Amino acid sequence: MSIAATQQRYLVQRHAQYDLTLHPHTESSHETAEAAHVPEDRIAKAVVVKDESGYAIVVIPANNQLRVNHLRHDLHRNFELASEDEIAGLFEDCEPGAVPPLGPAYGIETLLDEALTGLAEVYFEAGDHEQLVHLSGEEFQSLLAGSRRGYFSREARSS
Repeated sequence: MSIAATQQRYLVQRHAQYDLTLHPHTESSHETAEAAHVPEDRIAKAVVVKDESGYAIVVIPANNQLRVNHLRHDLHRNFELASEDEIAGLFEDCEPGAVPPLGPAYGIETLLDEALTGLAEVYFEAGDHEQLVHLSGEEFQSLLAGSRRGYFSREARSS
């Protein structure tokens, strides 16, 4: 599979400067970071949540965990994680588990974790489990301009 068509259209429409980083097939963000030789905290991971208003994507560093209760409290919304079936319906041009963080491309509200806003470069799923989109941190922030920002995650604890 190649980059998801919806995502590619959005990048082209916004004149984004990006390249693709190929890596062996992986099943998790941690494996992707290792396979692509990219620091895990530079990979933007999309977590899909929902409430009575609809769906939202929370974009956090791949080495972090979403703090759902914190998100509920800060935004005064009753968010819960979306199911895999719901996610598959929202991102039909992506492989399951390879959700890109570009909510605006899919018409989905997007929340951006502040931990990603100071990076020189960012990587994220291209829509499959074998490619990452790579662009500058500035370009990434431009693509998510207008997204609500906050501290929505915390570093995952090692087991």
